[in-house]
Amino acid sequence: MAKSSDIKGFVFDLDGVITDTSVFHSQAWHQVADKVGAPWSKELEDGLKGISRMDSLEMILKAGNLQDHYTDDQKVDLATEKNTNYLKLVDKMTPANILPGIKEFLDEIKDGGYLLSLASASKNAPTVLKKLQLTDYFPKIVDPKTLSKGKPDPEIYLKGAELINLKPEQCIGVEDAAAGVESINAAGETSIGIGDKTILKDADVSFTDTSEMTLANIKKTDGLIQSIWKTGQLML
Repeated sequence: MAKSSDIKGFVFDLDGVITDTSVFHSQAWHQVADKVGAPWSKELEDGLKGISRMDSLEMILKAGNLQDHYTDDQKVDLATEKNTNYLKLVDKMTPANILPGIKEFLDEIKDGGYLLSLASASKNAPTVLKKLQLTDYFPKIVDPKTLSKGKPDPEIYLKGAELINLKPEQCIGVEDAAAGVESINAAGETSIGIGDKTILKDADVSFTDTSEMTLANIKKTDGLIQSIWKTGQLML
């Protein structure tokens, strides 16, 4: 974990960090699961967070032992149907859908001279940012179509750092999913987890919700790094 003075940029996930589109994803994926006859569970719902569209579909099909029941073209059709239903929900979004404290935090880090990029597995990230009126904060967005592997592979966070011309160790990655935290850590960036600290136990720093995330709270970790290095992660 780097000291705050070494940090020059932030690489953000979108869903569950900047806005809660995860509920829209869950609704749309639940419709697909019902259509194919796969059982829906909280465990499956949580497992879909932070991973790509096709990987999500494969998890749903696997949950029903249906992975060999559909051709590649049929799988694409199912994923497209899910995305269509999801976009209908996204179209109703406004800046009121920004999670608590995030707009203020983005202003704080932008005013502090930090660079920002977005590392979301969602191909709809530019549309969501536009609805939230946050496009100007993220001139650099990782295009999921350019990636060969999804989270928890580090590729997306390495790309997020590369887009803002920083080394991974100069970046903080922000995630709400275990797969995302694993991706950040594997990339060699400092990881911040937002949400259930037992699920995000591998994050370098954890916040229960977005309203707690400020530069002051992040910088508080500097004096504690050595004491927690051998005992586990810091929980705020």
